[in-house]
Amino acid sequence: MTDVATERWGGAPEVQVVRVGLTAEERFTEFARTSSADLYRYAYLLCGDAHRAHDLVQLALERTFRAWTRVGDGQPFAYARRVVMTARIDSWRRTRREVSVEHDTLVGLDAPATGDSSGIEDRDRVVRALLALPVKQRRVVLLRYVLDRSEAETAAELGIAVGTVKSTGSRALARLRTLIAPEHGTETER
Repeated sequence: MTDVATERWGGAPEVQVVRVGLTAEERFTEFARTSSADLYRYAYLLCGDAHRAHDLVQLALERTFRAWTRVGDGQPFAYARRVVMTARIDSWRRTRREVSVEHDTLVGLDAPATGDSSGIEDRDRVVRALLALPVKQRRVVLLRYVLDRSEAETAAELGIAVGTVKSTGSRALARLRTLIAPEHGTETER
């Protein structure tokens, strides 16, 4: 059995690597090893809870493994990402409530930005602002700007119209601007 995978090393262009004799289980194990961190990051940004994000990733890997014969040769990461998203939506529907956190109580959002802030503080401020967005806006922002999907791809993945992606994304970005830099309001320099 021959398996062809595309990999990227450092800044080098993608290189085709041929692996001989890998079973389906070995290919899935390789997929899980290389994709778990990205799935976790996506899940955490969706739900804002480290434990829930780990559970979502575990569920995504389990369901991806069960469907490996169908998705293993295609785009297994897209399948697993979709499982994370739908599992998050299902958990939200089951509980029928989401813990709402006012953006004032989030650490770092109400404090003025200082000139000596590190990249970690900036990243924390952005993640906390993302978590303050409504779920629909957060999903659009994650797909469009974190995962770099087009408007059409985002619309197809979420099952909504392209115009809805545009308007939801616009509202979400305006809200993020006010959460991250409230002194600038909705008007920011471009």
